[in-house]
Amino acid sequence: MISFTYKLYLVISEADCKGKNMIAVARQAIKGGVDIIQLREKNASVTEFTTKALQLKALADEYHIPLIINDNLMVAEHVNAAGIHVGNNDLPPAEIRREWNVANKIIGYSIEYIEQLHNEQMEAADYLGISPVFGTATKTDTVTEWGLEGITTIRQLTTKPLIAIGNMQLNNVKAVINAGADCIAVVSAICSASNPEKAAYDLKNEIIK
Repeated sequence: MISFTYKLYLVISEADCKGKNMIAVARQAIKGGVDIIQLREKNASVTEFTTKALQLKALADEYHIPLIINDNLMVAEHVNAAGIHVGNNDLPPAEIRREWNVANKIIGYSIEYIEQLHNEQMEAADYLGISPVFGTATKTDTVTEWGLEGITTIRQLTTKPLIAIGNMQLNNVKAVINAGADCIAVVSAICSASNPEKAAYDLKNEIIK
């Protein structure tokens, strides 16, 4: 099993950057304290996704942090990403393990139903994305809004690293960590910030203090 020691996880796309240069935003976020990054481009063609992934991979390699690709094994393989993150309706983690038979690749798996904690997909994953903790405009196709109690419940049922996502803000991340999450995943709080570096710095220090 991969050692997952990351605390601040940036989920980024071109659209989430609101007209700003995505690579510039990512660089600022990394400087501020982001230590793992995921590229999520749900509506991009494979060619567009791959181009953006290669640019982001070069940046991630420069700072020695992992790049995770959202829900596209072809892109993840092509750019030699550190891993892939999938949801309940995507290619299952157990199948990814069989198809992407490369040591030390990270597989993340979004948990939307409590029943997912008892299937082979959870066992095949390196970390679990608790999605969403709180409702968010950046992801509207979700099933369960977990809240703090949901994180605590899941924490009692698994030893896997838990990554909390969904309206993570400076005023709630510490409570989420205290509820049992290991890492905070952020979209808008960094991507839409006027100063992504400061936003990341403030979030990281709130998480680890």
